[in-house]
Amino acid sequence: SLHCALSWTAARFLRCWEVMTYKKGGVASGFKHVETNVYNIKRLLHVKGKKHVSATEVALSWDSFNKGDVFLLDLGKVLIQWNGPNCSIAEKSRGLGLARSIRDSERGGRAQIGIIDNEKDSPDLLKIMKMVLGERRGELRDAIPDTKADELQKANVRLYHVYEKDNHLMVQEIATRPLTQDLLQHEDSYILDQGGFKIYVWRGKASKQEEKKAAFTRAVGFIQAKGYSASTNIEVISDGAESAMFKQLFQRWTEKDETQGLGKVYAIGKTAKVEQVKFDTTQLHARPELAAEQRMVDDASGDVEVWRIEDLQMQPVDPKTYGQFYGGDCYLVLYTYHRSGRPHYVLYMWQGRHASVDEITACAINAIELDKKHGDEAVQVRVTMGKEPAHFLAIFKGKLIIYEGGTSRAQKSTPEPAVRLFQVRGTNEMNTKATEVPARASSLNSNDVFLLATNEVCYLWCGKGCSGDEREMAKIVADIVSTRDKHIILERQEPAEFWEALGGKAPYASEKRFQEEITHYQPRLFECSNQTGRFIMTEVVDFCQEDLDEDDVMLLDTWEEIFLWVGKGSNRYERNEAVASAKEYLKTHPAGRDLATPILLVKQGCEPLNFTGWFNAWDPYKWSVSCWKNPGVCMCAQQCLKGVTVSEPYPVRGHGGDGLPVGIDDLRGLFQP
Repeated sequence: SLHCALSWTAARFLRCWEVMTYKKGGVASGFKHVETNVYNIKRLLHVKGKKHVSATEVALSWDSFNKGDVFLLDLGKVLIQWNGPNCSIAEKSRGLGLARSIRDSERGGRAQIGIIDNEKDSPDLLKIMKMVLGERRGELRDAIPDTKADELQKANVRLYHVYEKDNHLMVQEIATRPLTQDLLQHEDSYILDQGGFKIYVWRGKASKQEEKKAAFTRAVGFIQAKGYSASTNIEVISDGAESAMFKQLFQRWTEKDETQGLGKVYAIGKTAKVEQVKFDTTQLHARPELAAEQRMVDDASGDVEVWRIEDLQMQPVDPKTYGQFYGGDCYLVLYTYHRSGRPHYVLYMWQGRHASVDEITACAINAIELDKKHGDEAVQVRVTMGKEPAHFLAIFKGKLIIYEGGTSRAQKSTPEPAVRLFQVRGTNEMNTKATEVPARASSLNSNDVFLLATNEVCYLWCGKGCSGDEREMAKIVADIVSTRDKHIILERQEPAEFWEALGGKAPYASEKRFQEEITHYQPRLFECSNQTGRFIMTEVVDFCQEDLDEDDVMLLDTWEEIFLWVGKGSNRYERNEAVASAKEYLKTHPAGRDLATPILLVKQGCEPLNFTGWFNAWDPYKWSVSCWKNPGVCMCAQQCLKGVTVSEPYPVRGHGGDGLPVGIDDLRGLFQP
């Protein structure tokens, strides 16, 4: 175990040890060498937490106990683990791991471990505790919820500049959320205050040594001046070696000259477009991390069914018009594909920008019924108009067209406009989308292809920065949006009729578009649980498949998407609160996240490749659909119903040996190996 004076440590640091032990005392206690084979010890450790267990030394008294946590009475040669009646299996297991760690690393393996899981079954061990702590008076306290950092407090981010002026070091506030990367200058140092929850010290690579040193000392003084807790986390960040947690606080964080995915190279500041390499879908199953990176469930070759919400009911859409979505409607899109010899489903809920509240609600309700018909196994994806995921584009084979308003119903309340303008972006059938924009000249952009549909003709306007592939895909879309003759015109060679249809000439974006900037964000996993009596979200760093707790709901943030993974034993409250918390998480994120970010619901045993690819060495056979005890239960992002909680037996106590405190008989058989 490691003894620390203060909890000035990041979650990533905690992950390096199975358990972190905090030694009782103030700053003066510092870091101390832990001697082995020392037995003149008498202390009580409070073990708390599931993913990252902390063991804090507390007063040697029954008053320190509560019903919801694990406590470890360390008597040198004897370690007694007392499990609260309301603590979880995971907490008991982690507590035992701590006891064994102390025994092996600090006592040379000679200490004995005893476990009290039920006081009535362990009278002899309880007798030892009473000899040390005295008789217990009154009832124990109820379980204490894990401390949850206030998300709104986390969102209150402020950046301070640390610099030298007239031989004096100054600390000046320069920005609040949302922060941008360009605020950090290599010649200076900065303090980033995350609402008192955590303090970051960023040191520019070209800053003076005095500034680098002062940044940390000023952070300590900053904490004192702000009246923050002495245990406020401080993380020192070096320019060019920023942690993922630090980058998450910025609206955009780019890595210079980084190669991404399928051979596309971006160099920030250069202007020429990079020719896109065709997406090799054959690698998806062999490389699930590629599926995750590209947000692709499969190669989009499965079956597609589309329904429109009409009079609050599902109405089938004519397959001839698949891919055409109107901003006044809501749609359900069911995608079916096969993996490992059985069908898998993705259910998209597309919400038009101008759809009514009743239609949006009906869309969610009908999604529940549709999911039931398919064994409650569908991955459910809420899609906001204009924020269509990559896989959604791919399943319509380059024919996805988004109309700003209106409806695809047979009885349309308003006539279609005489002139419509569409911006076409994409180079192949996997990534092309046409979006209706206001029919005026200011909507044009020299980097893209636009379709101007009138009652007489359809113009294909090719900006000077578009590619040949983009022009070819625009031709395919043009045949869908208009049956009129097609006229291809190049930028600066437009006929007068073109400008007349747009209401006259006007300035538009004509600069070459910079190459796409690489936005590099590490995925983040959170556990959503109310086992302590209050709903909390706890982050899991350096996560793996084992961290997905079957009794809880987990939130996986991959920046472009939010996954809600529903464990088989999670309860209804956790599922409902997880959805609300996912929205609140986006709303309060320090980087100013897009509230329309897609939220995907994934059930244990039905994980798609674009989810499993974020986990190293995912075992597809660890769970199966049979893990759901009630296959008729339906869950969706709007309403998650009750699941089944499965309890597990706690391991039987083993045998021990000698080394009991004076006055206590040899209690063989009471101790853990």
